[in-house]
Amino acid sequence: MAHMRTIEGPWASLAENEARRVDSKGRFDFFWVRMPDGAPGLVLRLSAGVEEVRPLPKLKHVGVFYRVVEGANHLCITLSEFAHIDLFETLCRDVVSAGEEAADLQGALDRAVRRAMRWHHLLRGGKQGMPLEVQRGLVGELAFLRELVAVIGPSKAVEAWKGPDDSAKDFELPGMFVEVKARRSAAHPKIRISSEAQLMDIVGAQLFLRVQDVDTALDAEGDNLKDHVNRTAKLFEDDVAALDVWEQRIAESPYAEDAVEPERRWHLGAARLFQVVEGFPRIVPPLPAGTEELAYSIRLDACTGFETTTDLKTLLLGETRDVGA
Repeated sequence: MAHMRTIEGPWASLAENEARRVDSKGRFDFFWVRMPDGAPGLVLRLSAGVEEVRPLPKLKHVGVFYRVVEGANHLCITLSEFAHIDLFETLCRDVVSAGEEAADLQGALDRAVRRAMRWHHLLRGGKQGMPLEVQRGLVGELAFLRELVAVIGPSKAVEAWKGPDDSAKDFELPGMFVEVKARRSAAHPKIRISSEAQLMDIVGAQLFLRVQDVDTALDAEGDNLKDHVNRTAKLFEDDVAALDVWEQRIAESPYAEDAVEPERRWHLGAARLFQVVEGFPRIVPPLPAGTEELAYSIRLDACTGFETTTDLKTLLLGETRDVGA
């Protein structure tokens, strides 16, 4: 018989297939477990009627999955590489802490999965970092999100932010879609379109392209990327539902707190808004047979006739626009 590997932490006294409640006073059924193969894990026991939350994060050496045990579904988080046991315990306790803040079991599952997703991006970002252009793009999207909160409130604004979902458009509002592009103010006056779908018409909706100047420098003053994220997060603190969506969105984004350069500041400049209508310089489907994943650039001077100075509130109220004025 193979000898079961010695393990530290809250799993030290557990045998294979044995479980112990994480907190005897906890509101939800989180358990430390040893899996049949001896691997350490954390499970959340779910009751009938609780819907599985997906997608689940994919972490190196960590499995996140659902499994039915004794007639009940469970969210399971397990470790395959024992050398990372200390970090795994920290991850598990963070997941439990997030879940225990929920109002009900469905919310606990939702928060647990979202917190695990944050770890996915944290660990991925910590190794790969965030390219400057990715950071610039996120700063641009956050700036527009803050403006949107001021007009339609935190809940509707954060629900509209689809950029982290890899949607074709960064923001989806009733009857209105907005694609946000960030650029250096001193760069050539053009923007990069990453797919043929980004500026494609949406039936029954208006499409706008927002071009935000975002400059960066290693300065002593100004907001770094973490500051921009925290400033945006504060807008959702008083709305629990909006805060949950915000946490999911930022977890799904490329943002990784430990990859932030504290001295790299991001400064917002001018923002321009263009309405994408017939005649706007763009390439959209149908494409020639056999071509796909098209990327191209647009000169901003070719977009001048489509620029609008109408404020965001007026646009969202659906009043007259001054495109081409």
